[in-house]
Amino acid sequence: MFKLWSFPGGIHLDTHKEESCRAPLQFARLPKELIYPLLGRGGLNSKPMVEPGERVLKGQVIARDDSPMNPPIHAATSGRVRAIEQRPLPHPSGLPDLCIVIDADGKDEAIEFEGLADYRGQGPEALRARIHEAGIVGLGGAAFPTSVKLDPGERRHIDTLVLNGAECEPYITCDDSLMRHCPGEVLGGAKILMHILGVARCLLGIENDMPEAIAALEAELLQGEYPGIEIVPVTAVYPTGGEKQLIKVLTGREVPANGIPADAGVVCQNVATAAAIHKAIIHGEPLISRIVTVTGLGIQRPQNLLVRIGTPIAELVEQCGGYTESAQRLILGGPMMGLALPIDELPIIKSANCILVASGIEIIGEKQAMPCIRCGECANACPVNLLPQQLYWYSRADNLERVRDYQLADCIECGCCDVVCPSHIPLVQYFRSAKSKVAAKERERKKADHARERFESRQARKEREKLERAESARRKKELLEKIKDSHM
Repeated sequence: MFKLWSFPGGIHLDTHKEESCRAPLQFARLPKELIYPLLGRGGLNSKPMVEPGERVLKGQVIARDDSPMNPPIHAATSGRVRAIEQRPLPHPSGLPDLCIVIDADGKDEAIEFEGLADYRGQGPEALRARIHEAGIVGLGGAAFPTSVKLDPGERRHIDTLVLNGAECEPYITCDDSLMRHCPGEVLGGAKILMHILGVARCLLGIENDMPEAIAALEAELLQGEYPGIEIVPVTAVYPTGGEKQLIKVLTGREVPANGIPADAGVVCQNVATAAAIHKAIIHGEPLISRIVTVTGLGIQRPQNLLVRIGTPIAELVEQCGGYTESAQRLILGGPMMGLALPIDELPIIKSANCILVASGIEIIGEKQAMPCIRCGECANACPVNLLPQQLYWYSRADNLERVRDYQLADCIECGCCDVVCPSHIPLVQYFRSAKSKVAAKERERKKADHARERFESRQARKEREKLERAESARRKKELLEKIKDSHM
């Protein structure tokens, strides 16, 4: 029997997953328009590769960036570029930024995809380049560029690939649906990842309350050739699906504070990312679609849909029967870590795994906050052994040095402390705000350091030029004296 470990804290939640799992996976209808935000990591926009009025095909690159942190963006269907303009982004603020807007023509004509059936003849660098060009990012929610994550560096020794199928947040079932319907793509992607990383072991962690998905994966494992891959059911405790928590459960290893899984000899990828890699390498298909859960008491027919990236949320709501009278809030993601959205005209982006249309009883953290009673329940529930109570006091006081001392950077914003707090204090809101302030202060520090370095460099250059002028004058004087002496 496979040995499992445990992580501290965690909570048991009502999963509400059966609502969206009753219906089989459906293909979302071709949208009337597609919207592609150009804002990438680092706050810089990708450069449009198309112009208004230009016709594009499915799979065509429409924007790219020189940075490896921002993979290319591809059109998800054929159509004509209507505009490159400011549109609201899928962000709580709803603030606009530059987007490419494509009017779909309904023909769904594609470029010619070039797959690579014999990928084992390719080295890791070449395969990482293909993954980057396919626009693949982590589909578990963080959207970190996959090609970068698959290059841990020569100094780190990786011996284990962990595939994350532990979909622990309530309501979200897109990964469950993927593993039920496409187990071959998931396990095929795992084989490619193992080849790139040069590892012989892959552990696919999946919560034990997903029997259909487990059965589908195990059946595929028996039928195909998947050496070194093991399906490992884990206890359904939130947040088992957190990267560091799942690594601890499966391997017993602790990812160091301020470190990454590669520091513990592990690379962790979401199961949907593995399936996207299989499509990209074997079939040459870039990341242009993903499964999205549309659920909640505010939606008529909760279900999972295979959605084109760039589809407006409103079109998915319409396909699911529209809103119910209970609909009160639109959330991107789940109730624990999701973000409230102001409107439904926003597009599905690569990291969008769930659209939760929540009723009043489904909204977490809406009660009136009261003073902290120092009960310590938040510390007991924290899955990363932090002291949320202390972090709360220092965050509230804007004492950024102390929040660093109490390892604020290790907070995964899972919301466990919010749920168990009897005073209903929105702790995660304070932590997110403090993180933003710490990041802003760090940017200011780097800016000041850069300005100081430029000043010191300028002063050193001026001093060097002064010395060079003095030396030149001295040599000129010596030369004149020599000339004068030679004429005497």
